[in-house]
Amino acid sequence: MGLLHYTFMQRALVASVLIGLSAPSVGVYLVQRRLSLIGDGLGHVALAGVAVGILTSSSPVWAALVFAVGGAVAIELIRARGRTSGDVALAVLFYGGIAGGVVLISQAPGGTPSNLNAYLFGAITTTTRSDLVAFAVLSAIVLLVTHGLGRYLFAVSNDEEYATASGLPVLPLNLLLAIMTAVTVVVSMRVVGLLLISALMIVPIATAQLIAGSFRATVAIGTVIGVVASVAGVTTSYYQDTPSGGTIVLFAIGFFVIVAAVTGLRERRRERVPGPV
Repeated sequence: MGLLHYTFMQRALVASVLIGLSAPSVGVYLVQRRLSLIGDGLGHVALAGVAVGILTSSSPVWAALVFAVGGAVAIELIRARGRTSGDVALAVLFYGGIAGGVVLISQAPGGTPSNLNAYLFGAITTTTRSDLVAFAVLSAIVLLVTHGLGRYLFAVSNDEEYATASGLPVLPLNLLLAIMTAVTVVVSMRVVGLLLISALMIVPIATAQLIAGSFRATVAIGTVIGVVASVAGVTTSYYQDTPSGGTIVLFAIGFFVIVAAVTGLRERRRERVPGPV
């Protein structure tokens, strides 16, 4: 394959595999908790971190990570204390994060930086070697936590009251999941983009739920779909000169549409088959 001769494409493909593995691993618990849009909210908060990184001439990746983790912890604490609903707190993150990011970026010397779209929508050519190392470390942490503590995260995501009654540390586990979500957002921003990463967390899991018979199968199938969509999207974006983030998400949505159509046809056929008299 010609694209493998280019170092930047090798980095992009490795990053896409890391994203395909980590995003659905976190997304499955967000779907269980009905917090499918939290990735969008944290993406907006991370944008403010990117802006701070640009203004201070520091690493936008680590600045985005600090802001995203802070936002994740804040929304979880607000939700746990019951002062406002999770939806309201998420909306505050949405608008406050993106508004702060826009204002801060406007103060950058020379105006809006030319590589801003790379953070918002993804760009395969912008993943540097240092970024890849950081992404690999962060992805490994996400996978270790989500799989190593999977049964506890599932219990808390499925029924918080039962988990509390069972003696599980519900708040620490929820905070841990929120932090892993923030980490996944930052890991994915160079390839998928801050505004699109939530789709890669949720859509592969939604697709897997249509055909999986158990939670473990959902995680496994969703991860496979995430990796395939990421690699296919990056490869297609290289040959067709399209934004990598949008292309990846379109592949994920395409898989969902196909699986939904096939499963829908099967259900209709079963309904038409007469049962035994």
